[in-house]
Amino acid sequence: MRRWLLPAAFVLLASGCVWVKLAPGAKAVRVLAQGAAPAGCEQRGEIAVSVKDSIGFYERNDLRVRDELETLARNEAPGLQADTIQPLGPPLNGEQRFAAYRCGR
Repeated sequence: MRRWLLPAAFVLLASGCVWVKLAPGAKAVRVLAQGAAPAGCEQRGEIAVSVKDSIGFYERNDLRVRDELETLARNEAPGLQADTIQPLGPPLNGEQRFAAYRCGR
């Protein structure tokens, strides 16, 4: 019984934590909805990001996983000189790809 108590407590505490923080340069990165490429923007590349979507037998909250994936992509965008990102598809097994654009807003 004690063998499961510590891992269970960790999972409960960790599920309420935000694992990924937004980097200072990423605050200005705009996120578009999935769909057609934005007009008047230069594509700067693609960003692939991943997070843990489960911890052992515990499945993490889908909304938190999506939020962390978006935050990671926003953090990567300034390195590509991009100011806008757009998901290329939905998350799958804790992974997602984004297109990075420079729109010069």
